[in-house]
Parts: sequence; structure tokens; C-alpha cells
Amino acid sequence: MPETEKRRYISNKNESVRMFDSKFMEFFSHIHPATPVILYVPVIGYMLYRAFSEGYMSILTIAALFLAGVLMWTLLEYGVHRYIFHYEPKSRVGRLLHFIVHGVHHDYPNDASRLVLPPVISIPMAVLFYFVFESTFGRFAPAVSAGFGVGYVCYDTIHYATHHFAMKNKAGLWLKQYHLRHHYKDDEAGYGVSSPLWDYVFGTTRKIACEPSLDGHPAVKKSSD
Repeated sequence: MPETEKRRYISNKNESVRMFDSKFMEFFSHIHPATPVILYVPVIGYMLYRAFSEGYMSILTIAALFLAGVLMWTLLEYGVHRYIFHYEPKSRVGRLLHFIVHGVHHDYPNDASRLVLPPVISIPMAVLFYFVFESTFGRFAPAVSAGFGVGYVCYDTIHYATHHFAMKNKAGLWLKQYHLRHHYKDDEAGYGVSSPLWDYVFGTTRKIACEPSLDGHPAVKKSSD
């Protein structure tokens, strides 16, 4: 859709908008960015312990299964972002749900309290995928689950960092530029946050380059082909 046909409200401040009349629901829509690390690093550690103590596998096998889990997360991240978060519903209720799930982040991209998944969403997802992996992979499930969990924690951590950290190293700065371009230049490209891998696979990436910024963040623009 041409950029001129889209609603383009973007706040560049670290500010929130109220989404719920209920004080209870509004309170739990604001999540501290350390929450995924606190919740899931112990779970990841437990899954690795099980992989080494119960799976009777070599370190190389565990490492391969772990990397497979990370890869599965990156594919899920890409698919959900592209096909669910950026689906454009027609009904009023659909548009409201879309705003709550992802639209609010594009309107208020620097809202530090709404950059990671709320536990009310991430915990049921974690339980669901745990049982899917257990039923699918059997004794290999703990290693795959650990990799999947690390992929998720990296996603939320990197997402927060791209909006609020200076990212001085090359890889971090590149990811920051890549994601900010999705917000400020072209939201129909760059669906990978923790990795651009699947954007390259499915042809939804763009070349990017730095340009000066007025708000202190590195701005991005499409480079010439």
C-alpha cells in the first residue's frame, strides 16, 4: 500500500497511551524489559540440564538441536510479525485488536513499557510449544526447547535494545538500523527483529544505509541499487 494511504502517527518519545478502561488490565499491559530474562533464563537452564542429564546425547548433538530450536524461533518470529502483526483487519473489532497487539507499538515505538511480550501471552505460548516439542521430538525436546527459549529471550532483548540502546558495535548498530527502517521508512519489509535471515529467504529485506538524525537515533534510508 502506498505510504500516503496509510495512517502515519508516530510518537518519538518514551511515552504510553492508555489502552484499557480497566486499571487491572492497563497495569498488566506495561511490562519491565527485564521480565523475559528473569522468567525464562532459569527455564532455559533447566532444559539444558535435562538435555545433558536425561537425553544421553553428545555435546555436538545437543548443540545441533539447540541451534535448531533457535532457528525455529526466528522462523516463528518472522511469520507472526509478517502475517499476524501486520495483517490489516477490516472490521472495527479487528482493528481494535490489531492496535492492542501491535498497532500501538508502531504508533508509540519508543514506549519502553510495551516492547516485550506480556507474560500473560508468553507463558501460555511457552507451555504450548513445550508440549508440542515433547510430543514431536521426545528425548530431543529439552535441547530444542532451550534453543527456542534463547531465541525468544534474544528477540525481546534485541527489540528493546534497538529502540533504547546506542548499539555501538557493528552488528548491533546494523540491527538497530534495520529495525528502525521497518518503523520509520517501510513497514512492509524487515520483519525479522533478532535476525534478518528469513527476510532474505522470503525476499522481504531492503538494503539500508545511515543518514543523520535529529532525535539522536540513527536514521535509515533505502540505498541505491
